Amino acid sequence: MWGGRFSESTDELVQRFNASVDFDRRLALHDLAGSVAHATMLGETGILTQDEAAQIIAGLKNLKQEVEAGTFEWRVDLEDVHMNLEHALTERIGPIGGKLHTARSRNDQVATDFRLWLRDETHALIGLLREVQGALVAAAERHLGLIMPGYTHLQVAQPVLFSHHLLAYYEMFARDEGRLTDSLKRLNISPLGAGALAGTGFPIDRARTAQLLGFEGVARNSLDAVSDRDFAVEFLAAASLIMMHLSRLSEELILWSSQEFGFVTLPDSHTTGSSIMPQKKNPDVSELTRGKTGRVYGHLLGLLTTLKGLPLAYNKDLQEDKEGVFDTADTLRVCLTLTADLLPKLVPNASRMREAAGRAYSNATDLADYLARQGLPFREAHEVVGKLVARALREGKDLQELTLAEMRAACALIGEEVFEVLRLESVVNARSSYGGTALDAVRAQLAAAKARLEGQG
Repeated sequence: MWGGRFSESTDELVQRFNASVDFDRRLALHDLAGSVAHATMLGETGILTQDEAAQIIAGLKNLKQEVEAGTFEWRVDLEDVHMNLEHALTERIGPIGGKLHTARSRNDQVATDFRLWLRDETHALIGLLREVQGALVAAAERHLGLIMPGYTHLQVAQPVLFSHHLLAYYEMFARDEGRLTDSLKRLNISPLGAGALAGTGFPIDRARTAQLLGFEGVARNSLDAVSDRDFAVEFLAAASLIMMHLSRLSEELILWSSQEFGFVTLPDSHTTGSSIMPQKKNPDVSELTRGKTGRVYGHLLGLLTTLKGLPLAYNKDLQEDKEGVFDTADTLRVCLTLTADLLPKLVPNASRMREAAGRAYSNATDLADYLARQGLPFREAHEVVGKLVARALREGKDLQELTLAEMRAACALIGEEVFEVLRLESVVNARSSYGGTALDAVRAQLAAAKARLEGQG
């Protein structure tokens, strides 16, 4: 493809080192779509005759059938997906196939293909994120009223509703969806027509190709158009946050399913056994999701490092932009799919959760709040309750197991109603920033989440 300038053939190792067809062939359908749009525009503007454009488009459509059927033969010596398809087109329709490259460079071609592919992938991942959100909402609705311990520093802090805990992850994934949706505004811009870096002398119609390919606009600067990979970095950053949230959820499922916690039972379909210990049930899906998070982080850092020293415009370094993005998209797809499949099969252990929520004096803050409502300054109330906790610890009792006389010895403001205040249901329902009870708060969040998901289809 560049033989006119060179006096000797490319070294075989250089050829293999330079080739990208082993991984960029997955852009084939998007490359063909971009070529059809380009050929259509060339015919409409008179740069090619209508007959030439029609022959090229017919040949491209035949190649699409071969690619979809898996019968297309890829050649490493043709370096990349673009040259493989253009060479095959020329073989099938003759020299006229070479006219397809008129007013186009591989630089703006690959930038276009990459954006088209990532746009489709982003839409698919948004759909999977919604499935995970839907699974969380369904689980929260199914287990309304189930009480579990809430933690800070991985120490029992205050009782919460299991549904409230699950819906915290719904909020994380809703933000993730918002980031992906927002990224489409910058991703969905056409670089086609920028040429190698400085545009083209042919009277092309960039707006027409952008329209044919579903882009919302065209890149304004040709140097930026061919060298911009911000959209790929933005995708990897959003993907890293999604994986971080999946990893946090996975970590909790791993802890909760352990014998020490015993809060949930994971489905057999999403766990594995041990080759030597017959009693084992390992949370491999959750562990792998947690482990693959670092892999996605690595792809983000890798692309940022590749881009940080590149002068304008296109450099071969940019060939390194795709493998990490491809792998990240694949990783996200499987992790989101498995999480959405696992959540409906999760079985919580209500009695174990409730028992754990009642341990470690998780109602101590509510006793302090009670005293503050009785008129005692909160700092004094905090000290009084601390002393009561210390006494209960010495005697091996929970706070509510102390007698009224023992409590009143610490503070005369304590009345008989304190035992209702310290009851788990009272503790949970007394704390709601939404007004009403904690159940009211969860129901309100569920209603908002369901309306949002249903509104998005």
